[in-house]
Amino acid sequence: MMEMLKKKAAIIGGGPAGLSAAVKLYESGVKDIIILEREPRLGGILNQCIHDGFGLARFREALSGPEYAGRYIDKVHEYGIEYLTDCMVINLTGDKEITADTSKGLVHIKADAVILAMGCRERPRGAMSIPGDRPSGVFTAGVAQNYINIRNEAIGKNIVILGSGDIGLIMARRLTLEGAKVLGVYEIAKYPGGLPRNIEQCLNDYDIPLYLNTTVTRIKGRSRLESVVVSEVDENFNPVAGSEREIKCDTLILSVGLIPENEISLMAGVELDPRTQGPKIDAYGQSSVPGIFAVGNALKVYDLVDNVSVEAERIAEAVKAYLDGALSGAKAAVDLDRFIIPKPKYLPGKAESDTERQIVCIMCPNGCLMDVKHEGNKLISCEGYSCPRGLEYAGEEISAPRRNFASLVKVNGGELPLVSVRLTGVIPKEKIFEVESEIQKAETDAPVKRGQVIISNVLSLGVDVIATKDIQICRNFDKNSQEMK
Repeated sequence: MMEMLKKKAAIIGGGPAGLSAAVKLYESGVKDIIILEREPRLGGILNQCIHDGFGLARFREALSGPEYAGRYIDKVHEYGIEYLTDCMVINLTGDKEITADTSKGLVHIKADAVILAMGCRERPRGAMSIPGDRPSGVFTAGVAQNYINIRNEAIGKNIVILGSGDIGLIMARRLTLEGAKVLGVYEIAKYPGGLPRNIEQCLNDYDIPLYLNTTVTRIKGRSRLESVVVSEVDENFNPVAGSEREIKCDTLILSVGLIPENEISLMAGVELDPRTQGPKIDAYGQSSVPGIFAVGNALKVYDLVDNVSVEAERIAEAVKAYLDGALSGAKAAVDLDRFIIPKPKYLPGKAESDTERQIVCIMCPNGCLMDVKHEGNKLISCEGYSCPRGLEYAGEEISAPRRNFASLVKVNGGELPLVSVRLTGVIPKEKIFEVESEIQKAETDAPVKRGQVIISNVLSLGVDVIATKDIQICRNFDKNSQEMK
């Protein structure tokens, strides 16, 4: 029988929540920690989230997903925190005993405290009960993101997106830059589900239409998706008879919500909150099972990864207190609505006249809607911004709109076929497709280091294209013959 490993704290999940909790625990004096991650590398979902916008609240700068995760992974390596990747937890008991399947066989761990940080999963087609055929070409947004950003595989050419969640909006932009045609984003509600800044920079910037009060009511196609039928809905979300129209497409992407991963929680006898489907917790983040805590999207779905880190660090302090026998006081219920960003009840404005327009600021997740008056390229007045960056952005948007964006570059001989990249500064908005074309022509050889310059001074615009993650050489790659063995 395999010996039981003993740890002060075991963290199930090596994404942003688990990494933040591990680093904070270590810095608080709890150093006997192990992180269990089912993917081949730490970072969780952030590894495929190549777009920027992470870290605006936590680090006061715009980072890509891999860069944000990298800040914590660097700390894990610096502190020597133990972790296992390619590690699937298959059982957790109420006594905090973990059984995990690894490439080297089963591992058994007895922990004094367990932190649940498994993240969340997407609602699939089955949860939507969309009638019709069952062809290929129907993806959830996260799966589509993984195919494109990690596996370097195209998913389709003519694409319909159902649901205006942030992942779906971001994929609309990524697919457009990859050369696909996004025919439209369809949202059953009256208002878009994603952040206003993503509506602006992912749809409006690329002239991708957004249809509200509309949903997909039928899927057609035998082996491959051929078309979808969309219908308008009434105030009860029921399809309106006679409003149906058929759209020819080869791909349907579902961006229709996320649910906390809860199978491991249930194994341990943890009680779930019926609102969130994540664990019920007290003010310390402790579940109904003493010594088992929950953080991040395994608890509830957050809007911002920055807030995941903040809460994970707070709960890590409570775990330290629990291990020290100092966790005391009433187990008050926690407000699970904390850190939820209210969705504004407006749509990003279009130009109303030659001298007045509405602008959505994309400088932070607040997405302030600003009423602007201008004369040609000169800003006359601006109302509605909540910080000086908004006023600055309004002036730039009137005179010379600029953008930053992320992309992908082919890697030769790497453990992954692509490395995510971003620009080191903003470029004129009208140059986006030209710069993307240059990026798609580029190649680099493994190993690649985060921050490495891939293209210097792209198109003489004064910005570089840099790598946002590390890519190691594939173990089966022969550098001399440039072939996989």
